[in-house]
Formats: sequence, structure tokens, C-alpha cells
Amino acid sequence: MTNTSSSSVRKFTLLPTHIAIVPDGNGRWAAKRGLSRTEGHREGTENMYRMVEYLSEYNIPYLTLFGFSTENWRRPEEEVTGLFTILTDFIDRIIPEIRQKGIRLNHIGRLEGLPEEFQESIIQAVESTRSNKGVTLNIAFNYGGKAEVVDAIRRIIDDGKLSKDITEEVVEQYLYTAGIPDVDLLIRTSDEHRLSNFLIWQSAYSEIYFTDVLWPDFGKEDIDKALAFYNSRKRRFGGL
Repeated sequence: MTNTSSSSVRKFTLLPTHIAIVPDGNGRWAAKRGLSRTEGHREGTENMYRMVEYLSEYNIPYLTLFGFSTENWRRPEEEVTGLFTILTDFIDRIIPEIRQKGIRLNHIGRLEGLPEEFQESIIQAVESTRSNKGVTLNIAFNYGGKAEVVDAIRRIIDDGKLSKDITEEVVEQYLYTAGIPDVDLLIRTSDEHRLSNFLIWQSAYSEIYFTDVLWPDFGKEDIDKALAFYNSRKRRFGGL
């Protein structure tokens, strides 16, 4: 990734190691412009990569984006199908650039249940960037925080762990995010004030920043505001 030392980077004395984003508001963005929800998802998907480029200036080691939740299957079939068509085309298109920039792509969530063509694109992207040393970009598809904990418990049981040996550290080894630091800063766009079952374990002590900006409009100035908010916080982790 680029080691840019712009004035915007220098003005922050404290930068998070791991940023997670709930990119909400694609549908409302489209409705305001008389466009279909699919067009909103298309623009929102493009902004996901713009956000990776913005954050490359800050050398944030880990970025997690919420792409599709386990609850989103309740949406109209036409919308879901359109979204995964957009995402498949998008991932296939950006893989070469991701490899060139040294980004490591990681999927968190349940692969099973996702459209077969999309699964193949994700698997190829993950495998082709596995050795990259730059930013780790986690994209959450078919992801739910509760489902993640259930899957972790199942695998712990399958591995024959005894109850007396179960600690928080052991559980973390079985989460989708094993080996990745907890979230320092969680951002949610479009003026919604909830986590929506996203990284509920990893966000236990996150600083949470809410903004009314709709996701497709969320840009560099908005990231700067979120980072300024993060710098204003006193992180005590339960202590004094």
C-alpha cells in the first residue's frame, strides 16, 4: 500500500489498527435520485473500493466491510440476485489491482448458501492475495455475529475441547476473525444507530461513530471526521 504522508494523515496522533464499517444507505441514496435499489447497491459497491484507497493513506492494517448479512436473505429475491451479480463482477474486476497493491482479501461469514459463481470469485480472490503483506481487507458476506459465535462453539465441540479449557482466548481462535485484532473504530452510515449483528464479539470495546451520510456519498472528509472522533476518545477498556 502507499505510504502517503499527507497533512490529513499527520494531524491525527492516534490511528486505529482495525476499522469496521457498516455501509448503510444504498437504497435511500438511490431513491433520492429516482434510481433503482440495484443502482444504489452498484454505487455503494464502488465506494467500498474507494474507501480502501482512502484508508491506504493512513496505513490502517485492518479494514472490515459489512457486505451482506445472514438477515439480508429476507429481502426481495430480485434485489438479492442483482446485488450478487454486481458483487461478482466487481470482485473479478478489482482482483488484479488488489494483487498489485498488496492488499490481502479475506472473507468472513458462511460461504455455503452464497451463489456458486460468487463463491468461486471470493475463493479465487482470497487465494490469489493470501501472501500479500499490505492491508487486510475483510469482507463480510452471509455474515452474522450470532452465527459466528454459534459456528465457533460447534467447532470447539468438534475439536473435543473440555469446558474447563474454554477461555475468551480459545473462543477467539475459532471466530472467523481468528488472528485479527479487535475492532478499534466501528463506523455506521445513514443515521442508523445499531450494530445489526455485526462483529458483536470483536466490537466489545470499539469506539462507535454514527453519521447521517449515506454510504455512496461517504468519502475522505467523512473518514477524517470519524478519525477525529476516534482521537477525541479516552479508551479505558473498563479501567480508570
